[in-house]
Amino acid sequence: MPNDPRGSWSEFVGAWELLRFGRATKSHERKQISEELETRRQKAKQALKYPVVQFTGLQARAIGRGFANAVAKSNGLEIWACSILPEHVHVVVGRHNYSVEQIVNLLKGAATKQLNEENIHPLAQYSRNDGRTPSSWAVGKWKVFLDSEESIEAAIRYFEDNPIKEGKPKQTWSCVTPFSGLDPGWVTYH
Repeated sequence: MPNDPRGSWSEFVGAWELLRFGRATKSHERKQISEELETRRQKAKQALKYPVVQFTGLQARAIGRGFANAVAKSNGLEIWACSILPEHVHVVVGRHNYSVEQIVNLLKGAATKQLNEENIHPLAQYSRNDGRTPSSWAVGKWKVFLDSEESIEAAIRYFEDNPIKEGKPKQTWSCVTPFSGLDPGWVTYH
């Protein structure tokens, strides 16, 4: 949540239901919080329009298949690392003609389509009258531009290790292309 007292990457709180629980808590590190702040955090979760999404293993596999479908149709999009965790997803993508915003929308859309096709969308019980399900994704995205092979390799290692740190097995996704270094024509900006 954008105003999670433990910290978040958010710069604003976009939901009125959450704003009354505090401002955005942009922080690069997770903080330990008091019992009082944990109580506030739980009340904020209860104020949400829909329950907090926690992807199951089956849902994570469907998301991975959705990502693979998107990559297959994208004309050259490469995902160099991918971690699909219960509360968030990490990807490292190579440069592409699409903007980062387009890539994120493409991946979210393909994953949602796959979840719906497999009848395991986490918010399916809240389907609207038109049959559409509410989004299980946060609005927007958090992005970092990596400008060297070293930073790309570090991000890949971090994302590959992320599930293990959360007590989950190592993940292997068909949508991932192993990173083999940058093209000689790559231009970095410092």
